[in-house]
Parts: sequence; structure tokens; C-alpha cells
Amino acid sequence: MKIASAPTHPKDINQVILGDHQVSIVEFVAVARYGAKVSFSPSYCDRVNHSRSLIEKFLNENRIIYGVTTGFGSNVTEIISTEDAQALQRNIVRSHAVSVGDPLEKEVVRAIQLMMLIHLGHGYSGVRLELLELIASLLNQGVTPFAPGDGSVGYLAPEAHMALVLIGEGKAWHKEVLLPGREALERAGLTPTTLSCKEGLALTNGSSSVTAMAILTLYNAIQAVKTADIAGAMSFEALKGTIHAFDPRLHALKQHEEQAKTAQNLLRILKGSEIAETYKNYRVQDALSLRCIPQVHGASKRNLKDAAYTINNELNSVSDNPVIVPEEDDGIALMGGNFDGTYVGIQADVMCIAMGNLGKIAERRIDRLVNFHLSEMPSYLVRNPGLNNGYMIPQYTAVGLLGEIRILSHPASVESVPTSANQEDVVSFAYAASKKAYQISKKLSYILAIELMTAVQALDFHRPMKSSPVIEGVYNLIRTQVPTVEEDRFFYPDIVTIYHQIHEGEIVKVVEDMIGEIE
Repeated sequence: MKIASAPTHPKDINQVILGDHQVSIVEFVAVARYGAKVSFSPSYCDRVNHSRSLIEKFLNENRIIYGVTTGFGSNVTEIISTEDAQALQRNIVRSHAVSVGDPLEKEVVRAIQLMMLIHLGHGYSGVRLELLELIASLLNQGVTPFAPGDGSVGYLAPEAHMALVLIGEGKAWHKEVLLPGREALERAGLTPTTLSCKEGLALTNGSSSVTAMAILTLYNAIQAVKTADIAGAMSFEALKGTIHAFDPRLHALKQHEEQAKTAQNLLRILKGSEIAETYKNYRVQDALSLRCIPQVHGASKRNLKDAAYTINNELNSVSDNPVIVPEEDDGIALMGGNFDGTYVGIQADVMCIAMGNLGKIAERRIDRLVNFHLSEMPSYLVRNPGLNNGYMIPQYTAVGLLGEIRILSHPASVESVPTSANQEDVVSFAYAASKKAYQISKKLSYILAIELMTAVQALDFHRPMKSSPVIEGVYNLIRTQVPTVEEDRFFYPDIVTIYHQIHEGEIVKVVEDMIGEIE
């Protein structure tokens, strides 16, 4: 599954220049997760400055514009004087910073800040360039606003917590120390700003948080689905799978290219396997969790591709309200609903289901590996069962994670509770959809880590027969940090180690360096 052209890993990107091209998902993750610096192209600056001149012109002409010369939400009927324009923007930030609970993770906050820069930098929002430069400076100087993550119906509250820091209020981390917002800015050599007309609204508006979390989820999910092919092939090999189930002639009869490509991936990964060759006729056919890997993984890939298309469109869209559209020497403020996150919310729900199905089949493979009734190997993959529990309980962990994924896979985007005195009578709940998808992406990677952990242990019982060269490469990577289990030990560090190998793309890199892209 392709998510961008070279470079292949976001940590290889040191700088992302906004303004002259559509931002790729790899570039986005480079900034949010790996600290790549952000800067603006001249065209970015020109667009923003022109849009700003228009909003100031509209204000001087006393045009009736939502959130500039009117109140917010159901207060749209209240007219705001030019003299109160700044106070109005400060008030929206202060009054809307009411999300609660644990703070969003650092990479999520950074992703939302970057999303603000992308959306507002299209030149249709009327904000000052200085404001966007300050947000970029927070990213580049490592100032991360404190933003509680619970209580949003679509946007507004977490973004308001982030905006507080820009005016020297709220809280933020600087070099891992949580400080009052003003002090965090000062330690980074930055100065708070005073919000001008339209800016408080622009900072709290739009699909920034929804899209940001969906992008991180999508990146995690693509790493996971590629890893699932690898882990599935390892489990298939260890469980003496019948490779005839991946025959291209079989998969050519289904009109789903992802299925056929997944079957081909498995054949490429298993090529040269002494184990697979020995047992290719061992059974007439295998259990569904082995022979249906192409069908199940393929279906998840198809839906992740659909999600990627929609999320990429939203990433590079204008999601503000109102939008300031230039028209020759003048312009117009158009009030509408481009802030709505339903497109991404629906796809986030779909990603939950796609990832849930990957977790479902992976957990069944884990059970077959550790269950001596099915595996034809020692109970729980340890040489002295009874005295040792082996990998009995990691399968419980996978079941627990899968249960949480199933609960979180209930669609959020169909929910709605009217707000703002019924002026906002339908809300997207896309924030909840993206937030739970992001949580699922990490839970899925832990399930796959457990599958890889048990699969390499199972392969030890096939020695001296050799795995395929590709699987030997993955085996060796894992075994550099996770030794063979001879007796019970503290398994949590092993799971976390393999999780990080998945999360950082190390597992996938080993395979793709040998056989090319996993499709």
C-alpha cells in the first residue's frame, strides 16, 4: 500500500515547506512524530497576507460576517462593534477551552498544530501571517500545548486549549516540563500574541483535530496491515500451512485486487521456505485464520485505501468558516459548513472496522500457535509446560485488546446531540471517531507484536528446518532483542520491544528491503 513517494520513512525528512505542494502523509508524520521543522514558501505568505488584508477591509466597512462582527453559535444574531473585535476573539478561546480528562499525546497536539497551519495557509481564513509563524515556532522550538482530550463533539475545545498558549495563557510543555503558557513561550524565546479579528474563531474552527488524528491513525494502520501480512506468513509457516491456498489462479477468480496482491505477498515472503515446502500437502485445507489471510487482509487494505483517499482530500482542503474568497480588488465572506468533519469521521469509523478485522484474525492465529490441541507443538510454546506457563497469558492480552477494539469499533459518526440552542442541531462526532481509531491503531500493533513474538518461538521448534530467507530476516531482527524462551520470564518488555519494531517500521523495512513493497 503506497502512502507517498520517497523518502520511505518520515524520520528521513528534516524540513517540510508549506505552500507550494500538497502535503503528503509521510511529510505530515515527519513533523508530528519525528520533529521535522516547518517553514512557509513565499506563495504561502502571499496568500495569507492577501486574505488578511481583505478581512481587515471587511471589518472597516462594518460588513456583517459571522464570528467577526457577530457572536458565535446561536449568538450569531448579536452584532459586535469594531471596537470589540479583539475582545471577541480572546473570549472565544477562553470560553471554549473546556475539554477535560488526560491531555492529548504530544504527537497528536503537534499534528493538530500542523493541520491548523495547512488549513489556514490556503489563504481563505483572514488570519495574520504572524499568528501562523508563532504556531510554526511552537512546533520548531518544541513547545507543546496542554490540551485535554475528552469532551469534543467535533472540534473547538482541544483547539481552544492550544490557542490559549498563543496568547500567553493555558499550559504547555517545554523540554518535557509542564509550565504556564507564557513561561513556556518565554523559555523558547517566543512572545505571546494578541488575537485580532477572525483569529480566535479560525484557531478553534475546522476539522484540524479530526483530520490530524485520522492521518496518524492511517499511517499506523498501513504499518500494521503490512506487518499483518508478515506475521500471518510466519504463523502460517509455523503451523504447517498448505501453501496451495495462495495459488494465483484461485485469487484471480475474485474481483478484489487487494486479495490477489496479499496472496502474492505471502508467496513472496514464504519463497524458499523449507518448512512450507515440506508441509505443502500436509492437510487438504487449513483453518480459516490461515487460508483466508488474503481475503481478510485484502478487505482491510481496500477500506484503508478508501480512507486514505478521503483523508488526503481533507488534509489539503479549506475547512474554515467563514471563508474569505478574493474577487478581483475585493472579496466576499461566505458562511457555510466546511468545518464539518463527517467525511473523515465516517472513514475513521471504517478504519476501526478494518483494523478490528486484522486484530480478529491475528488473535485466532495466536491461539493456534499456543494451543497444543491445534499447534502440534508443546503447550504454550515452552519446553517444560506445567512448571512454566510459557505464552499462555499473552494470548489473553490479545483477547483483551481485541475486546477493546470491538467496543471502540461502534460507529461514532452516526451519533448526534444538538448543541448551541439547536443552532448546531446536528454534530459530526467525527472527533470521537478519529480519537478511537487512533487508539485502535496502537492496540492492533500490540496484538501483532504478540503474534510475532509467539511465531518466532514456534519456529524454534521446527529447527533445524529453515524458514524462508525473508522470515529468517525478521526472525533475526526480533531475536536480537527477544531471546528464545526456555523458562518463564517477564514478557512485557518483549511485547513492547516488538511493538516498537512495528511502530518504527523496522519489521516492514527488513521485508521490503528484500522483496520490494508489500502491496
